[in-house]
Amino acid sequence: MMKSDLFSLLPQIFVSAFMAVLFLQSGLDKALDYRGNLEYFRDHFKNSPLVKVVELMIPVMTVLEVTAGAVSALGCLLLMLGEGPTVAFYGQAVAATALLCLFFGQRVGKDYAGAATLVPYFLVALAGMWLLKG
Repeated sequence: MMKSDLFSLLPQIFVSAFMAVLFLQSGLDKALDYRGNLEYFRDHFKNSPLVKVVELMIPVMTVLEVTAGAVSALGCLLLMLGEGPTVAFYGQAVAATALLCLFFGQRVGKDYAGAATLVPYFLVALAGMWLLKG
């Protein structure tokens, strides 16, 4: 592998691995501790119109997060095997979609500080898409 290839490949691998860890952990936490998450989100959205759809939001977000993590992990592996950036790019796109959904929920729930904490993650996803655009 040439030095220039390594310089372009490592950021792609790292951003894919980052999103894989972030979303697999978050999605699996929601799946493995459904009751705890349900209680947390019911309380979190108690003064929001979203309180009525918390039971639907958790499974939807769980699927979206696990998908973002799994596709990012697969993309990371494929990058390491020299198979190109396409799957990793889609992992970043699904991650950005999940982050937009989370951002929407935080804003509607009037948790502006929580919404602000998502911005760096979203920027990483966008940077990842740019790095992986092929």
